[in-house]
Amino acid sequence: MTVLFPKVSAAKLGYRPDQVEAFFDRARAAYERPTEGESLAALDVRRTAFDLKHGGYETASVDAALDRLEVAFVQRTREMYVRTHGQDAWMQDLAERAQTLYPRLRRPAGDRFAHPGGLGKGYSVADVDELLSRVTSFFDRGAPLTAEEVRATTFRQSRGSRAYDEGTVDAFLARLVDILLGVGE
Repeated sequence: MTVLFPKVSAAKLGYRPDQVEAFFDRARAAYERPTEGESLAALDVRRTAFDLKHGGYETASVDAALDRLEVAFVQRTREMYVRTHGQDAWMQDLAERAQTLYPRLRRPAGDRFAHPGGLGKGYSVADVDELLSRVTSFFDRGAPLTAEEVRATTFRQSRGSRAYDEGTVDAFLARLVDILLGVGE
């Protein structure tokens, strides 16, 4: 049996090897034969999660491979779309998807996403709004912003009205990453 990634010590938690291997086998098959059987998209790669296990695969190595795999799926999707519809149509499609993000960027800072109920935890409003200012600058002025920068962003935890709901923010950022990858950085 081939070990795909480095393993952590038995005292540390890593991703369950059986789940990681099954996913990468499925992804390889979907990538090599996109018209046969099960399809897999970049968003499916981004949403993939694995259970933790002592002595499992090193999470950073697996996460880096998932990022590369996501890029490969986006590039393949783009190539197939451009081959059929042309580059201008691809860019128009990206622009339309970007427009769906814009209304949140226009909301007042502190009110761009729902807040967790009561004293619920979430992402720091200040941290998220700071990233969204960069996103606005990217869209409005062409300021540099990459999918990798968005992926690498971490937010402090906060509570109540000083926090945004994590799931909503994550969904927004997933769509943003998809657009940034589609542009080809």
